[in-house]
Amino acid sequence: MVSLVALPLLGGCGWLSEWIGPDPIERGNRVDAERLSQITPGVQTRNDVESLLGSPTARGTFDEDNWYYISARTRTQPGRYLDVEDRRVVAISFNRDGVVSGVRELTEVDGRSVTPVSRETPVPGTERTLLQALFGNIGRPGLDRGPQQNPASITRGR
Repeated sequence: MVSLVALPLLGGCGWLSEWIGPDPIERGNRVDAERLSQITPGVQTRNDVESLLGSPTARGTFDEDNWYYISARTRTQPGRYLDVEDRRVVAISFNRDGVVSGVRELTEVDGRSVTPVSRETPVPGTERTLLQALFGNIGRPGLDRGPQQNPASITRGR
């Protein structure tokens, strides 16, 4: 009886959540070591790499000289964010002739820490004073029911 009560309480433990939690999900284009070892700089071309590894996850922003194969194994934890268990980034660079010039695996050391900017762009016309917020809708027609008619036009029509 006690073990049945304690089991949900131990759900936050890493080993237990892996045992009873959801299966990991493969994301991206995972390049295995065997296929990666078949790429020789100075020999293969872009077409050879694409036929061997598939389409890259990302290409260079300003040129086609860098291809990136990005993959991750993730697991969704109940009540938590997405857990990244294994991330792999393979960068393949090409020379101007389209021949492989370098292959390397990027690690966390190669990454840069980015701090998001917390500023917000001001939108003109949204600044309201306390009095405008409290009394802004008083006297505006149509807020309590459909469109109002002018009483003078009603009496003239009869």
